[in-house]
Amino acid sequence: MQLKTGVKHLQGTIRVPGDKSISHRSIMFGSLAKGITKVYDILRGEDVLSTMQVFRDMGVVIEDKGDVVEVHGLGFDGLQAPKNPLDMGNSGTSIRLISGVLAGQDFQATMFGDDSLSKRPMDRVTIPLKQMGVEISGQTERDLPPLTIHGSQQLKPITYQLPVASAQVKSALIFAALQAEGESVIVEKELTRNHTEDMIRQFGGEIAVNGKEIRIKGRQTFTAQKVVVPGDISSAAFWLVAGLIIPNSRIVLENVGINETRTGIIDVIQAMGGKLTISNRDEIAKSATLTVETSDLHGTEIGGDLIPRLIDELPIISLLATQANGTTVIRDAEELKVKETDRIQVVADALNSMGANITPTDDGMIIQGKTSLHGTDVNTFGDHRIGMMTAIAALLVEEGQVNLDRAEAINTSYPSFFADLDSLL
Repeated sequence: MQLKTGVKHLQGTIRVPGDKSISHRSIMFGSLAKGITKVYDILRGEDVLSTMQVFRDMGVVIEDKGDVVEVHGLGFDGLQAPKNPLDMGNSGTSIRLISGVLAGQDFQATMFGDDSLSKRPMDRVTIPLKQMGVEISGQTERDLPPLTIHGSQQLKPITYQLPVASAQVKSALIFAALQAEGESVIVEKELTRNHTEDMIRQFGGEIAVNGKEIRIKGRQTFTAQKVVVPGDISSAAFWLVAGLIIPNSRIVLENVGINETRTGIIDVIQAMGGKLTISNRDEIAKSATLTVETSDLHGTEIGGDLIPRLIDELPIISLLATQANGTTVIRDAEELKVKETDRIQVVADALNSMGANITPTDDGMIIQGKTSLHGTDVNTFGDHRIGMMTAIAALLVEEGQVNLDRAEAINTSYPSFFADLDSLL
């Protein structure tokens, strides 16, 4: 599709779609609780719809009534063997977290995904699950999907130090540990998003977190809850950056989730001198209104324990850096290589083809600013965040057209993206 270029200003107010991570987990915990869980403001992107269908395939009644999604939970012991392989679509969150759910079941299930998901290694999840007594087989030594899992109702607890900073791997092990006999201990490499831990407590469970150490007792039960999903800061990130780099702009983003494990992009914007204000804080929902204005930005260094707090925002942060004066260095971000695409290489290739000056490294990028961008053809390679990053970058282009191939990937997390863009023009 041909993207909009040469935009002179962006003005307006947006409510971004519900947080993807919380939407996934609300379906999972609702299915594993007893009673009817009611979920408001859920994201209806393709990834979350995949999670909903997988639990329907395991016998859970999930009713989408428009303003609310009702999940008729069966508890851990009520899931049923699926009649067919479980389709995870493009969702890494679904396949990894549901691996942990299936670990404690007494039936066999096979999970598969699209071409992109089929290239994503699952060994970081399968290795510790095998230690807990689960039978798992995937493709090649990296356990690429399809994955076949035969769980065990005699799961062994585990003490495990995560070799990577990954909320998905951590959450998969937590779901397995909740079904094991005894207490499991998981130690994070770096602190990652804690939505799973928060939701365990919300649904009446127990989990002890002390710094990077997490302790979970097995054989827990959950009670149905009401869940209100805040807006996704990963989706808001595209508008935060757009408001900072497009001339004469001011964008207000309402009800954005500001969970402390997800706000790395706010830290980066502030470090680069961006004009960003936070108002209307809701401490219970962990949400707020974020307002950005066109800013004079400077380069910064991004690495260490900041990376897990903005891993999904790094593609759009890379664009931000191309419009800042000086050099920005991103390091310690090896995890980008095993996302929907190798995001280090794909981001660099896409933005360099538009005139940016980005050097990929083994664990990140070196970005020289400030650069002007020009028209070209860009392929998302099925990665929603590459698509949205390119659409924001195109707004700066004065010469030539920007054509985006496989733009439908954006529906994975933000089906109304282009409508929201139109509302700001």
